[in-house]
Amino acid sequence: MTTTAYNRIAGQSLERISALSDGVFAVAMTLLVLDLHAPAAEAIHSEGDLQQKLLPLLPRLLAYLMSFLTLGIFWVGQQTQLNHFERANRNLAWIHLGFLFAVTLLPFTTSLLAEFIELRTPLVLYWLNVVLLGAMLAGSWLYASRFGLVKKDAPANMNRMVLGRIAVAQSLYAFAMLLCLFSTYLSIGFIVLIQLNYAIAPRSSKLLRY
Repeated sequence: MTTTAYNRIAGQSLERISALSDGVFAVAMTLLVLDLHAPAAEAIHSEGDLQQKLLPLLPRLLAYLMSFLTLGIFWVGQQTQLNHFERANRNLAWIHLGFLFAVTLLPFTTSLLAEFIELRTPLVLYWLNVVLLGAMLAGSWLYASRFGLVKKDAPANMNRMVLGRIAVAQSLYAFAMLLCLFSTYLSIGFIVLIQLNYAIAPRSSKLLRY
C-alpha cells in the first residue's frame, strides 16, 4: 500500500479520537489536583496553626479551580464538535492530537502560575496555553467544514455558533490578560468569571448567544 493510499484510510475513527481525548482530559484534570498538598501533620498543633498553613494554599486552590474550569469548557467544546462530525481523516486526527498536546501542557502552566501567582510571565504563558487550545479547536472546525466532514444535518448556523463562541471567549481572555498590567489577581479573577459564565450558561448572558 502506498503512502498516499494509507493516508486516505488513516485516522478515520471519531470514536478513537473521542476515547483518547477523554483519557487525556481525565489525566490532566487529575494532575491538577496533585499540585495541592496538605500541611504536614507534625507542624500542626492547633486550629490556628492549621489556618496559618492553609492560607498559602489559596493561590494554588484558585489556580486549580481556574484550570479545572478551563479543561471542562474545552472538553465540552471538543465533544460538541466531534458529535457533529460525520467522519474523521488523518489530518483531522492530527489536529486533535495538537489540541490534546495543549491539554497536557495545562497542568504545567497551572503549577507555574500557582507558584509565581504575582508575576506576569507565568500568567502570560498560561494565557498562551489557552490561546493554543482555542486555536486548535477553531482549526478543527474550519478543516472539517472545508473538507466535508461535518454532518449534513448539522444546524445551518453551526459555523457561526462554534467559531463565534471561540472568538468571543478568546477576546475575553485577551482582555483579562491586559488586566494583569494592574494586578495578576484581577486578571485571574476575571478569567474565573468568564469561565463560570460559560460553565453555568445563564440564559440572560449575552456572551452565550454564540
